[in-house]
Amino acid sequence: MVEICAVGGYNEVGKNSTAVKIDDEVYILDLGLHLENYIKYTEDEDFIDVNPKELMNAGAVPDISIIDDWKDKVKLILPTHAHLDHLGAIPFLSNKFKANIMCTPFTSEVLKGILTEDKIKLNNKIRSMPSNSTFQASSNVKVEFIHVTHSTPHTVMIALHTREGIILYANDFKFDLTPTLGKKPNFKRLEELGKQNVLALICDSTYASDARKMPSESVAKQMLKEVMLGIDSKNKHVVVTTFASHIARLNSIVEFGQKMGRKIVFMGRSISKYVRAAEATGVANFTNKVEVLKWSNQIRKKLKKIAKDRGKYLMVVTGHQGEPKSTLSKMMNGEIKFKFFPEDHVIFSCKVIPTPTNIKNRQKLEESLKNYNVRIFKDIHQSGHAAREDIRDLIKLVKPKHIIPAHGEPSMTNALAGLAVEMGYKKGQNVHVMNDGDRVRL
Repeated sequence: MVEICAVGGYNEVGKNSTAVKIDDEVYILDLGLHLENYIKYTEDEDFIDVNPKELMNAGAVPDISIIDDWKDKVKLILPTHAHLDHLGAIPFLSNKFKANIMCTPFTSEVLKGILTEDKIKLNNKIRSMPSNSTFQASSNVKVEFIHVTHSTPHTVMIALHTREGIILYANDFKFDLTPTLGKKPNFKRLEELGKQNVLALICDSTYASDARKMPSESVAKQMLKEVMLGIDSKNKHVVVTTFASHIARLNSIVEFGQKMGRKIVFMGRSISKYVRAAEATGVANFTNKVEVLKWSNQIRKKLKKIAKDRGKYLMVVTGHQGEPKSTLSKMMNGEIKFKFFPEDHVIFSCKVIPTPTNIKNRQKLEESLKNYNVRIFKDIHQSGHAAREDIRDLIKLVKPKHIIPAHGEPSMTNALAGLAVEMGYKKGQNVHVMNDGDRVRL
């Protein structure tokens, strides 16, 4: 018997977690933070010692009390990748389970970095295995990691091979045919699974209503090139901000920064965390190309020097969502002194994640920048999530008997359900739109 519980991420974008019970064993797929609620509750973007129950009540982490009856059966915790909405609740919740954590090497390094820096002790062992490999978790279940592209390295779909069939968990993914870092998705393996018995596909719904194929990261790289190399920035300050976990994007920024003939400085705790993980796993090498500054006092000292050498540096900083404690926000509010001049360039290589807090924070940051009459370049970005036509291709490849839309608000999960119905599935029969706390038996 296979039973699936929607633990988190089925009513919202964030705190992603799904528990799959196979006979008498349970596998937890992702254990993520709801960043908006976490920051609202803790007033901090970093990990601090907070009571897990309080975080659950605040909607900052998945409410694992809904699987209390499964607690002693958990065999493994399996985060798919290194984004905090998929692994950020592990430091708070994993000690509740007597289970190891298994993930890819980059994901493992990011998680270990969080635990070390924030002095958090887990009883669970963290083990890693590369994508496109398998692990015999028990006599009943084999775990397979299948390589896919996303906006952070070493992202996988997870296939749980059981006697009843395969449960394929696809949160998050993108079908990027021309990635700028790493390999293409493993289409061959997905096609092979489609010839076997895929009992259920649990799938990312974020862009299920967006009727297109999501453009490649190479498109975002070209957009960056046009802004960084195609617009005169001589004797101007140039600042770029992007997702700290987006190593492919950081690589492109460094490449164009070198072509601009500038010294490149990364500034901020989260950037240093992800860069360290990328170097430790051989995903990327920034050491000889970039100066990485983690702490505010280091950043203050460097910015004094940069201020005197206008036009010589490329500053890559945290703060793409206008987060109050980020480097760019501190440069704006006077906590870190820095003066912009008219016509300086500020490049947002991201999109605003549309939550009330982010919208408000970014608006405030942009208004501060406009007071200096700087040139602002926004949305120099392509998403790491599959759009509707990519999801259609995944369904066609793996031919699941059941589809469970995940990772989204109701409008998103219903859009994926609508696509499945369009493809011949029946809502309520083999398409299961679930809410946090719901269970379905297959």
